[in-house]
Amino acid sequence: MNMKYRVSLLITIFFSGIFLGVTNYSVSKEEDSMRNKPMKNEFMSKDSVATFAGGCFWCVESRFEKVEGVRSVVSGYSGGEIENPTYKQVSSGKTQHIETVQIHYDPDTVSYEKLLEVLWREIDPTDNGGQFVDRGPQYRPVIFYHNDQQKMNAEISREALNQSDRYGKPVVIEVIPFNQFYPAEDYHQDYYKRNPLRYKYYRYNSGRDQFLEKVWGDDQDNISKEQSSNKVVASAMEKKEKFRRASDEILRKTLTKIQFHVTQKEGTEPPFDNAYWDEKREGIYVDIVSGEPLFSSLDKYDSKTGWPSFTQPIKGTEIVEEKDYGLFAPRTEVRSKQADSHLGHVFNDGPAPTGLRYCINSASLRFISKEDLKKEGYGDYVSLFFEGEI
Repeated sequence: MNMKYRVSLLITIFFSGIFLGVTNYSVSKEEDSMRNKPMKNEFMSKDSVATFAGGCFWCVESRFEKVEGVRSVVSGYSGGEIENPTYKQVSSGKTQHIETVQIHYDPDTVSYEKLLEVLWREIDPTDNGGQFVDRGPQYRPVIFYHNDQQKMNAEISREALNQSDRYGKPVVIEVIPFNQFYPAEDYHQDYYKRNPLRYKYYRYNSGRDQFLEKVWGDDQDNISKEQSSNKVVASAMEKKEKFRRASDEILRKTLTKIQFHVTQKEGTEPPFDNAYWDEKREGIYVDIVSGEPLFSSLDKYDSKTGWPSFTQPIKGTEIVEEKDYGLFAPRTEVRSKQADSHLGHVFNDGPAPTGLRYCINSASLRFISKEDLKKEGYGDYVSLFFEGEI
């Protein structure tokens, strides 16, 4: 065997070993028999959580760990019915689990909307049969929403991406409720750091980077540049973008019938038979459509009318007032500034200090308790209820 042939053979064997190690996730019997427990993370109480699926979790994890404001990214499994699945079980496609990553992030630094934009730049949202070289439902892209606001934001972002016609075909990524998350085996965590050569070889041969370069080109890294220069959303233009209204099609899917009737058709819900008329917890109330902050429990009082009533909006909140001639006498209608949602009416029979009664439909509101303000992205309002930030 001449030297030239020997070198060629050694190179072939070397890279074949890498490829086999990647595709088979070669691990010890001890690791392979591991069972996972539901995720218990120290960041849960302080940070917000996002859960995404985008094919091989090695790739998705490596991308999100580079985002400013992201505290922790864990690879794991979601969407299935059995508890504590192993990689072998999930990769077989028989458990209904999907390879996912769970992202713990500081909402004061990076918003959920920005995380969605990062996700678009890492996956192919038009392919629900898998991602790139990894085929099967266990590798399909999915957004698992943790609350109604995440659901609405995901629907809006997906619709905008679809309307952009960037791919030349429909965006079909699923938006479904989060159920459970099981961390993957230890050898999967930070795989791109522990096994950089194998990771790079796999990633290149998967076709992911070639696809992303073709679709996004120079736009692929725009998010990271925006992150560096805009840590906190503060300007009126940014707020308007953050608290935008979705299309009627999305609102019909995400709102209940009564929520849609009240906010979009100027309806009124029954007194004493609504979510917040007797709510006594401390927190803020935001527009169910856009999420813009509207009222605080500090200004809420029992008006004996059967609807949630407030003496004033949250300081700095832009509430729109319009004349309503729908009944026998004109009234003053109250609408949200950014989403133009019908909220209720304001009357001049309230208590001090304003003498006003903002009579608001519960169906137009979403309540966020004071303990959840920071992780829900409303950290600016923590000081209303706490002397220092939690």
